[in-house]
Amino acid sequence: MRTLVIETATAACSVALLEDGIVVAAAHEVVGRGHAERLLPMIAALPDGGRAGRILVDCGPGSFTGVRVGIAAARALALGWGASLDGFSSLPLLAAAAFVRNPGEHTLATIIEGGHGEVFMQTFDAPLRARSELVSLRPEAALAALEGRFAVGSGVRLLAAVDPGRGDADALPRAADAPLLPTAFTTLAAVPLYGRAPDAKPIAA
Repeated sequence: MRTLVIETATAACSVALLEDGIVVAAAHEVVGRGHAERLLPMIAALPDGGRAGRILVDCGPGSFTGVRVGIAAARALALGWGASLDGFSSLPLLAAAAFVRNPGEHTLATIIEGGHGEVFMQTFDAPLRARSELVSLRPEAALAALEGRFAVGSGVRLLAAVDPGRGDADALPRAADAPLLPTAFTTLAAVPLYGRAPDAKPIAA
């Protein structure tokens, strides 16, 4: 079966086409806020226009707009193609790739930029098991919770005290890394995973 992977939760816009778990084509661009303009052309440039029997989309956490763009596109394509639709989280994807690139690390933290000066953080054990829940923290609180672990993700640059040798602030989720995720991490509902409570609250009666 073919799987189309869509990843738009961070500054990158990334797609991959998998055939029985093997990447047959992929594209990855750092676009900042340009996901809506780039995503569909990137999918269309894949073999057969990216058409697949299953679509796997990053549900977040990350950019509010990026997450919604990816999920909206995934839902529309799944409906049009009659494809199944599942989600995954950006943080396990980052962790899975980081463990491959850093085989000496047995525990690490994924940290990406969140809203209102906070970061999204989650820790994992190798080969890939969640060690903690996803949390949204102020950078100083995230640094304390890091406890010297290796850290990857765009939020690392906000933790000024992190030793550059113990972190990778340039790491962004890549759709082509999706085959590294165990099945248990690829069965989320395709709904946004915002990672923090909404800012707007209903008016009390």
